[in-house]
Amino acid sequence: MNRAKLIEIAEGPDRKREVPKFEIGDNVTVHVRIKEGSKERLQPFAGTVIARQGRGVTETFTVRRIVENEGVERVFPVHSPTVAKVDVVRHGVVNRAKLYYLRDRIGKATKLRERHAKKVADQPAAGKEPK
Repeated sequence: MNRAKLIEIAEGPDRKREVPKFEIGDNVTVHVRIKEGSKERLQPFAGTVIARQGRGVTETFTVRRIVENEGVERVFPVHSPTVAKVDVVRHGVVNRAKLYYLRDRIGKATKLRERHAKKVADQPAAGKEPK
């Protein structure tokens, strides 16, 4: 067996079955499991994905948000059991792999353009011809 196959077999049990689908520039809400004593709750962390690095079990992503005019960044492992789910709020249009330049911006300058889904052209229904 080659090295990559061995690594994949070793990491198999630690991987999540369903990896969330999101990209750099997306506004996401990450639901994090918080354990307080014997109770467990979900705490949302909403922000913009500014980086995604690594692969396999070690893959992580960085989410940035503004709290009381102060930037807060948090790094989440993709395959961590503490990350319950990742909801994509909106998709952003970006031309870079890392959005570290957002750290120097404040207010409306941190907004990214929204990526819209491609519209299907108006086509007549199957078997029917337009009059």
